[in-house]
Amino acid sequence: MDLERLGTAGDGAIRSRRGREREQENGKYLIALVGMSVLLLSTYQTCVAAAADWRSELVILRVDRKIDLTSHIVRVVMSLKVENTGSTRASDVIVAFPPGQVDNLAYLRASAAEGRGKNKVTVPLTANPFQSEDVPSGAALFSIALLKPLNKGETVTIEVLSVFTHSLMPLPEEITQAQSQLVIYRDSAYVLSPYPVKLQSTTVKTPSPRIESYTKVDPTKVVDAEIKYGPYENLPAFSFSSFIVHFENNQPFAVVKELVREIEISHWGNVQITEHYHLVHGGARLKAGFSRIEYQARPNIRGASSFKSLVARLPPRAHSVYYRDEIGNISTSHLKSDTRKTELEIEPRYPMFGGWQATFTIGYGLPLQDFLFQAADGRRYLNLTFASPFNDVVIDKLIVKVALPEGSKDPHVSIPISSVDQQQETKYSYLDTVGRTVVVLSKKNVIPEHNVFFQVYYNFSTFSMLAEPLMLVTGFFFFFLACILYSHFDFSISKSSVSYLAKLQREEVQDAIQRLQSVMNLRLAVSEKLEASLRDLARTGDVQACKAARKAADATLKDTAKELKSIHEFLQSSTQASHILPKVEELIHKEKEKQEKLLLKHSIVVDSVDKKLPSKEIDSRIASHEQKLVLLKQEVDELLQAVDDI
Repeated sequence: MDLERLGTAGDGAIRSRRGREREQENGKYLIALVGMSVLLLSTYQTCVAAAADWRSELVILRVDRKIDLTSHIVRVVMSLKVENTGSTRASDVIVAFPPGQVDNLAYLRASAAEGRGKNKVTVPLTANPFQSEDVPSGAALFSIALLKPLNKGETVTIEVLSVFTHSLMPLPEEITQAQSQLVIYRDSAYVLSPYPVKLQSTTVKTPSPRIESYTKVDPTKVVDAEIKYGPYENLPAFSFSSFIVHFENNQPFAVVKELVREIEISHWGNVQITEHYHLVHGGARLKAGFSRIEYQARPNIRGASSFKSLVARLPPRAHSVYYRDEIGNISTSHLKSDTRKTELEIEPRYPMFGGWQATFTIGYGLPLQDFLFQAADGRRYLNLTFASPFNDVVIDKLIVKVALPEGSKDPHVSIPISSVDQQQETKYSYLDTVGRTVVVLSKKNVIPEHNVFFQVYYNFSTFSMLAEPLMLVTGFFFFFLACILYSHFDFSISKSSVSYLAKLQREEVQDAIQRLQSVMNLRLAVSEKLEASLRDLARTGDVQACKAARKAADATLKDTAKELKSIHEFLQSSTQASHILPKVEELIHKEKEKQEKLLLKHSIVVDSVDKKLPSKEIDSRIASHEQKLVLLKQEVDELLQAVDDI
């Protein structure tokens, strides 16, 4: 196609359906993109004249291309029927991608059908980058190796799947909460091919029938949410005709800026996986603020461009699943599991609008026997998926850290993905002595197609499993041995030292105070018995029983007086009792005075009863003593409490 035709198509087809206002808003972006397309076309036409011999022998009879734009990940499926028209056998087929796409190419897979009828199977083909100077500037070539060389006149059908990230650009770049998200996609209506193409067609599928504008490259037809370009016939090599589609896409633009997966293997029966996410909404940025009330009232209208949840498909029998961030546990998650799968649905703390970010961590455990095996050569290997378990998520940078058990040697990684960087580091965990070997894998631009199984092989001795239990047993043995030795040895520096003697004296003073309290309690009990005998005398008039109680009390008081004297003399001789001695002396004095008053009262009452004096006269004779006894009892109780506090 010449420049005049491209200009006519780009100028006339991009018309807004919503009036001149939106056309003016978006025009500057579309004009710039069309200008870039014209520049690329000029470069391609220059290089067509310099076609090389390596592409002149093959002809593409038919190309059917389907471009899926229903999510933020662009998936393109091409079916190519190739014929060898040359005299030499061809063992490779070259496919090309324009400069604007190759930078966002995340995944490329080629396959061919083998056999016929019920025996027909799809066989994967190897695709590798191919270098040649005779191609348009910036275009990328990939060589697909055929299962068997293609002879003259033979044909082969190849299916190529290419997946692109960050290929949908929001337009406008900023929207309000109530607006839907509009994006543009840019490509060529003609399949970029280094070979002549006899017949080709392209189908573009959008997520909804709302298509704001599109470039017409006749013949072009729109049916619901699909745009069909072609069929186009007899196109020379490297034909190019740019088209732009401006359409509505409110699918979750979930982009993980960085994901760190930590996989820790324990031969005691568990594989622990911890995943740290830095999530961002990669669509049109939100402007003019966010209203939670409007969002909750009509989330499908006032938050059409946002997403509030993600679903992760975890391995079967996953257990101990958690979901948290820097604040703590996040309760807005739902876990469903059966024998075939475990699904975890998580909701961030807030709905994700364009430009908004969230960081969180999920973790879970897996049964060791389901993912760790032993190879024929005796090596053990972990068989686990590589990428994120979340659906339709783009990961700009993925880091996978596999921590092997301590004592593992000679790690080796087998992964069916290209452009994966590998390195090793050492990690120290509980009870580790030399540290654990950690295999670190990193890759950029990761998509769900990269979530394939990979294997980490390593050598491990069974004896190494006993290292930690033996360490624990030995540690506890020496701990208890140290406790036994400590309890049987005296580690004091000298028994004649001042501090040691002072400690002994303090202990002796404490013992003396305890004996003092016991003696005082005994003397108080004697006082209670004397009071009780007087009450019995007033009730029964039995003088002899009262005199017997007096005799027993006198004997007890006499014995305890000797004990008090001994304690008092010890405390006077001890330098460690100087702070408590005044209170003790006052206590002994007050208690002795109280006992004397009580005995005097007892004698007066007994004599009065013997003389058969009236009760009123007896009460008048002991009234003064009764008042004094009440005061002395109160003082003795206070002094006992003071001594106990000291």
